[in-house]
Amino acid sequence: MAKDNEPIEELSAIAAQTIEKARGAWDNYFNFLQKSMSSYPWGGTDLGEKLKSFAEHNIAASHEFVRKLSQAKDLQDVIQIQTEFMQTQLSAFAEQAKNLGEAYTKAVMDAAAKTPFKMSP
Repeated sequence: MAKDNEPIEELSAIAAQTIEKARGAWDNYFNFLQKSMSSYPWGGTDLGEKLKSFAEHNIAASHEFVRKLSQAKDLQDVIQIQTEFMQTQLSAFAEQAKNLGEAYTKAVMDAAAKTPFKMSP
């Protein structure tokens, strides 16, 4: 029985090390994302803020997923954690897509309202 747990314990140790390495990479990526977004035309707009918020949420969800995965006791736990994560992320994706569509439409309408179209005779 103890031998059966060795692969899971080894996997947990590897996952814990990976979490620390990935956290640094994710933080660097997020900093890059923030700097990049501020240089785009939609930086500081509702659309830009939604993009930033969704990125923060998705990164936090990934951190939590890896943390839970590192604490899995057996394959059944791994499958349950993976299933819950996928269900949550699919729901979040649907909601984020809807919100981004609405924000994008509003941004386009606002831009169109500010720039009058000239009709040529």
